[in-house]
Amino acid sequence: MPLLADSGYEGAGNGIHVPVKQPADGRELDVDTRTRNALLRSLRCLGERGFALLEQRWRTLQHITLSPSRVGDIAKAALVLTHVEHGKIT
Repeated sequence: MPLLADSGYEGAGNGIHVPVKQPADGRELDVDTRTRNALLRSLRCLGERGFALLEQRWRTLQHITLSPSRVGDIAKAALVLTHVEHGKIT
């Protein structure tokens, strides 16, 4: 399964897509590489924003001692509530 990561995970293995860093000699990246980096950033920001919105709910989930499948159900419910809160679901 492909994974989007930041540049700190460079060399982590197959399937982990990271942005290409600027060359040390100061050369510009070609337009295709810059476009790929922009696409990776735009996709990653969606997940980062989603996690930021649920961050407070995750703090409370850390103290639950239910089975992992039950915690997953509660996290899904928190996600639905967040969507309702932000007008994504009416």
